[in-house]
Amino acid sequence: MPPFNVNTHRYHELPNYKFLVIIDGQVVAGVSKVSALKRTTEVIKHRAGGDPSSSRKSPGRSEYEPITLERGITYDRTFEQWANKVWNYGSGLGAESSLRDMRKNIIIQHLNEAGQVAMAYRIYNCWVSEFQTLPDLDANANAVAIEMMKLENEGWERDYDVTEPDEPSFLEPQ
Repeated sequence: MPPFNVNTHRYHELPNYKFLVIIDGQVVAGVSKVSALKRTTEVIKHRAGGDPSSSRKSPGRSEYEPITLERGITYDRTFEQWANKVWNYGSGLGAESSLRDMRKNIIIQHLNEAGQVAMAYRIYNCWVSEFQTLPDLDANANAVAIEMMKLENEGWERDYDVTEPDEPSFLEPQ
C-alpha cells in the first residue's frame, strides 16, 4: 500500500517545518517550534491467586503531555494575554484568574511543502502553566529572542475532516 492515497507519486513523508497554530480562530504569528503531541497510558498489573507467576496487564488512566510553543518575540500579545488569564499580577483579590476563558481549544495544522493543510489536530482545554516572555539576554550572542509558553491540556485528536490534498503542479515560465 502506498503511504499516500491521493498523491501516489509521492515517495517522501511530510516535513516537520511547515505548520500553523490557531488560537481563538486566528493563526498565531511567528510560532517556530511546537513540542510533540504525546499520550501515555498507565499500565495496571494484576493477577489472580491461581494464575501463573506472571502478571496480566490492563490499560489504566491516560495522560497527555504538556505542549510547548516557542516563537520569536513580536508585538503580537496573544501569548502574554492568554498567560495573564491564568494569573494576573496586581489584578486584585478575587480577580487573579479569568475562569471564563482561561482554557482554550487550539488547532495545530501540519502543512505539506506547497503550504496546503495535510492534517490537523485539535487540542482540548489548554491553559498556560508556564510562560517565558523574555529569554536570557546576551550581547555576544547572535540569535533571535524567543518567548515560550507551556500548555497543559486534557487531550487531543486528529481532525479526520482534513483529508490528503491533491498536490499542485505548474509550469514556469509559460
